[in-house]
Amino acid sequence: MGKAKKAKLKKHQPQPYCKPAKAAQALNKAAPKPPQVSQRPTIPVSPNDRILLIGEGDFSFAYSLHYHHACTRLTATTLESRVTLLAKHPQAASHIHALELGAQKVVFSVDATKLGLPCPTGGGPAIRKVPWDHIIFNFPHVGGLTKDVNRQVRANQELLVKFLERGKALLAPGATIVVTVFEGEPYSLWNLRDLGRHVGLKVKRSLKFDAGMYEGYKHARTLGNVEGGGGWRGENRDARTYVFALESEEDLQNVKSTCKIKAHSDDEGCLEGGDD
Repeated sequence: MGKAKKAKLKKHQPQPYCKPAKAAQALNKAAPKPPQVSQRPTIPVSPNDRILLIGEGDFSFAYSLHYHHACTRLTATTLESRVTLLAKHPQAASHIHALELGAQKVVFSVDATKLGLPCPTGGGPAIRKVPWDHIIFNFPHVGGLTKDVNRQVRANQELLVKFLERGKALLAPGATIVVTVFEGEPYSLWNLRDLGRHVGLKVKRSLKFDAGMYEGYKHARTLGNVEGGGGWRGENRDARTYVFALESEEDLQNVKSTCKIKAHSDDEGCLEGGDD
């Protein structure tokens, strides 16, 4: 009887106290982890959007948007003249021809830092008089101006600040500016998010840039084609797309007013020989 009672008491003895943190750890270890779902990058535009492409290399990105993603309201621009561009990227000729056959606009000698200004490199009325849904600048770069990393970083930051400042004045309500850069240094030193904040833009979202989603696209280097192709393939490198937007429609109206005033007081050399 005594032994049975002892066994019964032992059976109902309370378990030792376990601290909440340890209990949670034990529970987490025991519970199976849910499978991680990787979201495939999306294309940040729609077929009917008014899209302005800045700094195109061989126009293969514009070609892909039109022929493989059915974008029909494209204006694709490049900094170079037609002659210079075709000397650097002979393959661009077929892309340009195809875009023009598809009634898409191709504009040469457009400076990203002077977008919309009344000067020869501002893009003219074709750019200034359209409220754009998306302005896209893929892999902006000033080229190899210097071997000094700090000076090179500052030069690229200046390019981006001026581009973002000019671009936001050309946006339709609810529109975005889309910038794609490579990941890692020296590109991370540009502090792209901070540059956007500096000119009154916020990052709505960022996503991995997947070159494979743009059939026919090949990354074109600033210096042009490399003889023999080289071992460098930009489309195989990790890159990230940043989608910038203004905070509100009220901000857009303020920006347009400010930029009109600034355009009149801008570089006199730009204002000479206006496009209208």
